[in-house]
Amino acid sequence: MIKLSHLKPVSVLLALLLLASPGFAQDYVLDPDWPKPLPDGIEWGQVPNVTIDQEGYIYAFQRSEPPVLKFDSEGNLVDSFGSNFVNLPHGFRLTPQGSIWATDFHRQSGHTITKIDTEGRILLRLGARGFPGAGPNTFNGPADVAQADNGDFFVADGHWNNRIVKFDRDGRYLMEWGGLGAGPGQLNVPHSIVIDRRGRVLVGDRSNHRIQIFSQDGEYLDEWDQFGWPSGLFIDDNDILYVADYQDKLGVTYGSAEDGTVMGFISGTAPEGVVVDADGNVYVGEVTGGPDSDGRIMRKFIRQ
Repeated sequence: MIKLSHLKPVSVLLALLLLASPGFAQDYVLDPDWPKPLPDGIEWGQVPNVTIDQEGYIYAFQRSEPPVLKFDSEGNLVDSFGSNFVNLPHGFRLTPQGSIWATDFHRQSGHTITKIDTEGRILLRLGARGFPGAGPNTFNGPADVAQADNGDFFVADGHWNNRIVKFDRDGRYLMEWGGLGAGPGQLNVPHSIVIDRRGRVLVGDRSNHRIQIFSQDGEYLDEWDQFGWPSGLFIDDNDILYVADYQDKLGVTYGSAEDGTVMGFISGTAPEGVVVDADGNVYVGEVTGGPDSDGRIMRKFIRQ
């Protein structure tokens, strides 16, 4: 639901108009032909995250071999890789510079974050495989990574440490914030993280059923609870925030990344990850198969 108390007066009016519109419920339709069937020898696993690169290729980060599946805009598999850097895929996010951050939250052999290029070559890795921790260079179930324009990056060390850890472009520890709790600035499974065009850090504080907003120095700024249980976050070039929720709302809620005004909802999926291409098409990855599962674990929704 839209929490009107969080919105500016003009946004409140817009929200009421959107809710009254018959088109609010579903502005997207499922593309039944995307992606194309996988070639022999490759099978789908759970897809906790998806991303898109600067050339428009779409990636599924999946819990099967190989972990990374790269598709063209028509849904054809064009490349696959990833067995060398991940045991249990989780976060997968493009950086402003065109590389990709991947997180591994396997309890026995994960706890790492790895930066790769779009062909799977390792550029930087932090954490120690199989050694969970809460120090400046160890993680415990890292969920996601977001990188700022200046190269600083922020790790949602989310499954068991409940903190946000900030590093410089070379991987040097700078600071952290958070801690388990439900108060302002506290966290309970920070599961996804993005940086908006204003430089704010948006954290999907999933088990607190909210998005918290911080400065890049960890100052608490605001929180929104109108997007459900945020498992995945993505902000497109039009400053629209897309929030994947497979536990409560069962779909993607989208709205203003500036003030949280909800604009619409995509149903017919139970997504953990979400990404949007330049044409406004929405791609989701699922770990449960969706509410009306047809065996599809990655879906494309075309904007009407």
